[in-house]
Amino acid sequence: MRRQGWAALCAVTLVLSGCKEREVAGTWSNASGSVALSRDDALLYVVDTDNGVLAVVDTARQEKVGEVRVGPRPERVTVGPDDTIYVTNRGGRSVSVIRRGDAVEAARIDVGVEPTGLVVSPDGDTLYVVNSATRTTAAHGSLTAIDTDSLTARWELPLGEEPRGIALLEDGRKAAVSLFRQGDVMTVDLSDADRPRVLRAGTDLNARANAASSPRSVTALETPLPSPAPKKPRTFRARGMVDLLGAPDGRRLFAPVLWSREDPLAASPGDDIQEGGDSLYGGGTPCGADVGGGVVAAGLITFDADGEAPEPVVDDLDECKPPPDRTPDHPTSLITSLSMTLPVQGPAAAVVDPSGAWLFLVNQETNNVAIMSTWRRSGQDLPSRVSSIRQMVSVGAGPNGIAITRDGRKAYVYNAFDHTVSTLVGSGDGIDAVSEEPTRLPIAGDVLPPMAVAGRRLFFSALDERMTSMEVAISCASCHLEGREDGHVWGFPDGPRQTPSLAGRMTTSTAPFHWSGEFSGLGDFMNATVKDRMGGQELDSDTVAKLAAFIDTIPATDNPFRGEPLTEAQARGAALFKKAACDTCHAGAVLTNNTNADVGTFVREGALRDADPVIKAGLNTPSLLGVGRTAPYLHDGSAPTLRARLLNDRGTNRHGLTAQLSDADVDDLVEYLQTL
Repeated sequence: MRRQGWAALCAVTLVLSGCKEREVAGTWSNASGSVALSRDDALLYVVDTDNGVLAVVDTARQEKVGEVRVGPRPERVTVGPDDTIYVTNRGGRSVSVIRRGDAVEAARIDVGVEPTGLVVSPDGDTLYVVNSATRTTAAHGSLTAIDTDSLTARWELPLGEEPRGIALLEDGRKAAVSLFRQGDVMTVDLSDADRPRVLRAGTDLNARANAASSPRSVTALETPLPSPAPKKPRTFRARGMVDLLGAPDGRRLFAPVLWSREDPLAASPGDDIQEGGDSLYGGGTPCGADVGGGVVAAGLITFDADGEAPEPVVDDLDECKPPPDRTPDHPTSLITSLSMTLPVQGPAAAVVDPSGAWLFLVNQETNNVAIMSTWRRSGQDLPSRVSSIRQMVSVGAGPNGIAITRDGRKAYVYNAFDHTVSTLVGSGDGIDAVSEEPTRLPIAGDVLPPMAVAGRRLFFSALDERMTSMEVAISCASCHLEGREDGHVWGFPDGPRQTPSLAGRMTTSTAPFHWSGEFSGLGDFMNATVKDRMGGQELDSDTVAKLAAFIDTIPATDNPFRGEPLTEAQARGAALFKKAACDTCHAGAVLTNNTNADVGTFVREGALRDADPVIKAGLNTPSLLGVGRTAPYLHDGSAPTLRARLLNDRGTNRHGLTAQLSDADVDDLVEYLQTL
């Protein structure tokens, strides 16, 4: 057995890190997201979504040596034991199959809607593909098993809402699948090759995480907190669980997430801090520090994978101090670098190094990689006792994938927004041992218009001082995940507000803006959001134009309900749409008349209510484009489905003339709405 891991790091930190010889499970993956390595590490495979290609890089020569055209909007890549490459085409409902050394696809396999995560079984016989939705419904996604010999599907198993990442457990006898917007993990039994079944639909992660956060006093022996501990209880919700990755020994899983605040928020950054009150974005990071964003914070969830199903390990959502009865042997669940120059935001991919001691977390919105301990949060080689982060390494723009060589000496990161590869190497110089090589390798060019290219960088930036401050460190994409919505309801001062989708909705043509419609121009709306809520600056017209240009290019979410011609039920629903006068407000190409209305959905009781001025003015009519994949519904997210909303309103006639609709009519109307 040979020692594995980042040799330089282990040499420097052997005593503290516990770097040692470890068995590597057959289910461990050395790559995540848009990049993967051949089995001998000689070739690096890079997926470029914009250009629709798989690039091939010779790692010894550090040179791009090939390019394969794959399907629309390719998302992720993995390599099987026989060196066959598989790419999920998120915009094409397919998986591309490429043989090593070939310049074209060997095959393209039809799967579900918006396929994302994929993994090959240790024996190489089966490719598992996670589909965000099925071809018949968006209510749930699915897991497809593909025979790698015949390249045909063996089965498709329904899963939860919008599954995304996958990791195999117990030598492939089980699988863990992440639920993107719900921020939780499902477990699937694969032991019977022909009869898969869901073992567990979730872990109650959010309930456990918030229950684990309880106030504890600071003892005289503890280091003072960087700022006063929060005086008000804070609750959090995990979302954006993009991936799952296993430790080399197969005993743990890790899931990058975003934590979002659920408790009510104040009007703007800094409000009432002097009086000991809450603020919009301050507080809520580890140890109650007012840095890194208290409304949206990057996180890493550790799961114990030794039992029947993975169990989350969380203990520090509101403060870093562990429970008094034990010393934690896992990273902090909320992540902050406690650095005003290198915050952490938008975790998009991650990998554990072969030693199992270090995790490399790729952060798309802060253009860096955080190197974290996988099993502790203190030690001389960890600069901060509250973050588990050993080192931060800056890379290119919009990184979304990482692969580490099997000897642990190099890692490759793909920077999707500037289409380059960063190479990370260990130098053996102590605490700053890992660095990026000076030259980034170009992979492709821009295909978006120049204004949209610039706008995307602004939209996804939690570093640009025009968009945010280092104390807040969030981006537009921190709420509008991937330019879409996050399914989360925020407790803003004017009332509960669910994040609306921007994808394919011609948003810039739907003035006035905001749920309350109080902004007549896009610039006014962006300035209020960026300056007052994100901690940024007043935006000039050029910056607003760039953001608008990108927003208009965000592709619509793939819609499994839409087809030509309409089904009989959908056609009946189209007629009912007019009969119920839905088209009075939801009119035109963008399916909104851009006016305010009160359709009986205001929240008038409870801890979080709509403000009186908002109630008086009404809510702005939202576009219905893509509505079938934006559940839950209404400004407060109180309607879990379209059918639930229609049935709830049927007796009032306030949200369309629905009183006349029978149950069958409601079903037909929903069938039509889902096609929009």
